[in-house]
Amino acid sequence: MNFHTRKWVKPEDLNANGTLFGGSLLRWIDEEAAIYAIIQLENHRCVTKYISEINFVSSARQGDIIELGMEATHFGTSSLTITCKVRNKLNHKTILQIDKIVFVSLNEHGKPEPHGKTEIEYVNDRLNKDS
Repeated sequence: MNFHTRKWVKPEDLNANGTLFGGSLLRWIDEEAAIYAIIQLENHRCVTKYISEINFVSSARQGDIIELGMEATHFGTSSLTITCKVRNKLNHKTILQIDKIVFVSLNEHGKPEPHGKTEIEYVNDRLNKDS
């Protein structure tokens, strides 16, 4: 699993218990997963279709550095399924796990569009392939 994004838990990210508000974390995850899907499918018109059970394993507190990990697990005709793990950067303690986040690739009319992808492709490999 690749951990690309790090977030610093700040006062505005906290809930009434002084821990990271789940809604803030889910917003960060949805944005990061969308960016991951857009890069993998080479289409900026990707939308979240489904998020499976969200397992909050532990909490984060103000000042913690957390990191979001994403990995593609399945390529459908017009969809991409991603798994997500969020962990504390310093001690690697798992904060949250989501088994499935499904994104759908859309055409310019907002309809599902086949993307033609079958495996994870890294930007560096894509750039090297074009040269």
